[in-house]
Amino acid sequence: MCDDEERELGRQEAPGTCPHCGGKVQAVDVERRWRCCCFFPICFSIKRKYCCTLCSRRLVLYF
Repeated sequence: MCDDEERELGRQEAPGTCPHCGGKVQAVDVERRWRCCCFFPICFSIKRKYCCTLCSRRLVLYF
């Protein structure tokens, strides 16, 4: 009944290196929409995700 849709908005280089392989880190801006019964969007959010360019692992930022 409900549909989840993700769309990539853009990529840019982020500071730091991957702790697993030492590759460069990219910041990816992602727009996410939830729809119910394919009609109107219920929720809309933009998030920034980090991933490695060499091993393609998703990285988590801890403060």
